[in-house]
Amino acid sequence: MRSSIGNVNTEEVPGTATSAARWRTAFWVSWTVVQLAKIALAASLAPFGDEAWYWQESRHLALGYSDLPPATAWLIAVGEFVGGHGVLPMRAVFLLLGALLPLLLVRIGRRVFDERAGWCAGLLALALPLLSTLGIFALPDVPLTFASALALDAFERAARERRLRDWIVLGVALGLAWLCHYRAAMLMLTGLAFLLLTPRGRALWRHPGLWIALLLALLGVVPILLFNATHDWVALGFQLVERNPWSFHADGLLQPLEQAIVNTPLFYLLLLYAAWYCLRRRDQGAPYDLLAVCALLPIVTYFVAGCFADDTRFRVHWPLPGYLPLLLILPLLLARASSALQRVGRLATLAMLLLGSALTFAYLAMTAAGGAATLAGVKAFPEHFVGWREAALQTEALLALNSDAELVADNFMLAAELDFAFDGSVVVYSLDHPINAKHGRAAQLALWQRDEATLARLPPRAVLIVAEPTARRERERGVWMESLCTRVSKPHLVVAHDLYDGRKRYRWYRAVSRADLAPSAECAAQMLK
Repeated sequence: MRSSIGNVNTEEVPGTATSAARWRTAFWVSWTVVQLAKIALAASLAPFGDEAWYWQESRHLALGYSDLPPATAWLIAVGEFVGGHGVLPMRAVFLLLGALLPLLLVRIGRRVFDERAGWCAGLLALALPLLSTLGIFALPDVPLTFASALALDAFERAARERRLRDWIVLGVALGLAWLCHYRAAMLMLTGLAFLLLTPRGRALWRHPGLWIALLLALLGVVPILLFNATHDWVALGFQLVERNPWSFHADGLLQPLEQAIVNTPLFYLLLLYAAWYCLRRRDQGAPYDLLAVCALLPIVTYFVAGCFADDTRFRVHWPLPGYLPLLLILPLLLARASSALQRVGRLATLAMLLLGSALTFAYLAMTAAGGAATLAGVKAFPEHFVGWREAALQTEALLALNSDAELVADNFMLAAELDFAFDGSVVVYSLDHPINAKHGRAAQLALWQRDEATLARLPPRAVLIVAEPTARRERERGVWMESLCTRVSKPHLVVAHDLYDGRKRYRWYRAVSRADLAPSAECAAQMLK
């Protein structure tokens, strides 16, 4: 029996209608459990610095920002417009997109292969840690990954049936990707590779639907160009130049190890085997040619780029769009396990995958439930999720006693967290901390007039400075804290809090906003307490 789609042999995915029904039931039960767990975590986890920053951007809606295109901020604004201010409304739209992603994979798998393969692909998406947790946090990779899946769905249909509506959906998906992140360029590069390197792709150049899709995709670039053209190309400069050394660094060769850890080792090997399986069968045409290109090009390109590009920021999520096509192929490979050894290997792989996802959820649940104290002595301490609420409560109490003071945080993340805690009711300035420029936020703070230069232009006034020494590495903390003596005048330590065995430290100072270029030795000594 052969499917009507290309040369896919449905005998490779054995299964009766009864087995397909069991897979469908397993999917919906798992999907429901995962979504309930994600909602609970999204409602209880404090926002970490980047999330709070995107929330700040949602309070200053624009065509773009110094770090990202506008979609993340606008999606947060939609959630809070509907649900009011809070962590769950902030993350609501992202939870929805994360919930829809497995359904998209089910849709593609059922159409390209069969019912069983589709439901199995959805289950694998729910088990993969990077995908199962997608949507808990309001991050740009959520809509970007959703747009990637939607584009894959539409491109597969458009390349096969060549209907105008599929081309339109493809163009909209690519335009949405551009509004989410500059990494949307990878989706465009992947599509171009398919159009140039495969017989099916080359035949599509003559179809008008392709050009309509490209036109719609380019509409998503318009806000990016308008923002950059009117702001000295600050965002593109950060993404292409400032954050990337563009020189070889050997730690980039460890990326496969990083991917094996976050995807679980055996499952990562299975993903690579699925990519090789697609590549070997690309000459058979649909759907292997498209799936091979959409999987291999992002995975290989990001690996190569990772050896020369940004080596200081979180990057394990970069290849995620390349894994989506492989999840569609894996049900075929898992179903072919016939020998006892293969069945044991399959069971071990899936068990390790489920364990990895369960541990990820358990880690987040432990953090949300206040269990971070037990992790204070280990490398896995969730430093980006804790301490903000305590800092906000102490700041609120001190502001009540210092109502004449301007509120100043020593870095953009802390400033964003305090701003979120006070729901924008208090203007929070940020000093020129090194991480502001490192993360591409310094220029945006200047645009909002919430940076140190804006504070310096104001007439001298009282300020309440909230400093977070642990925002810097231990060897860098002393230099930064001592520099506060030259940024304000007469700083006086009011309160000091050390949380989680010193893993999170906060200091509150009362000072005058006028910079003191000749600080006393007593000031420097005080800053090192």
